[in-house]
Amino acid sequence: MKKILLTATLLAALPACAFADDGWSGAGELGFAAARGNAKSENLNAKLTLKKEDDQWKDSFYLTALRSKGEVTVATVDANGQVQNVKNYDTTANRYEAGASVGYKFDERSYIVGALRYENDDFSPFEYQAVVSLGYGYTLLKNATDELSAEVGPGYKRYKPVDVLGPDTAGDPPVPVRHTFDSEGEVVGRGLIAYKHAFTESTSFVDTLLVESGSDNTFLQNDAGLQVAINKSFALKAGYQVRHNSDVAPGIKKTDQLITTNLVYNFGGG
Repeated sequence: MKKILLTATLLAALPACAFADDGWSGAGELGFAAARGNAKSENLNAKLTLKKEDDQWKDSFYLTALRSKGEVTVATVDANGQVQNVKNYDTTANRYEAGASVGYKFDERSYIVGALRYENDDFSPFEYQAVVSLGYGYTLLKNATDELSAEVGPGYKRYKPVDVLGPDTAGDPPVPVRHTFDSEGEVVGRGLIAYKHAFTESTSFVDTLLVESGSDNTFLQNDAGLQVAINKSFALKAGYQVRHNSDVAPGIKKTDQLITTNLVYNFGGG
């Protein structure tokens, strides 16, 4: 089901891309790194954003992908019940995310906003998270160098915790028991704060904080980035992302961090 949802979201993005010249602007980011020799690894991250704002509407859409492979040590149990450490070249990150928001302006600063977010992550506390929300947004600051806006409102989240091993065992020889969980849903409160500051015409800083808080779990994601323009179309961007879930299964870390260095291509804008 989740793969169907993701495919549908990707297909929904195609009409938006087709209208990129009709008042839409956007940016594509790509970062890749590979290591060979004493260490072997490959890392790829990509992001596409589209946005449009006029006197009445404030809309945005994004897609992100993160995939990484590297040498990892895996503990396996042989036929004699002995634990063996085996080094494999395997996937260490695999995440896809899509989101969209549509805002209807009451005036230059205030607006009502509907938002959707879906993510599929093979290495997070949850196999997938899907959120739909409706809220109120307000632009607190907007001038030549700074822009600050905030959104808050209720929503509904559907998610599935990942399967975990142990700590109990079964069988002869004993092996860790795999525990599986069903999909769950809960009402959440969604909050978003977006800030942008232009140091110069070519250098800018952006920071976006997203919070989705419910009775069972609070998800927090902060994306900070420093971007330096090479020319009108291309830029270099260094990014730092922190993702945190307050309630996870035993043995799973609550916080993930990601550092990226990407080439950015800007397009559209009128």
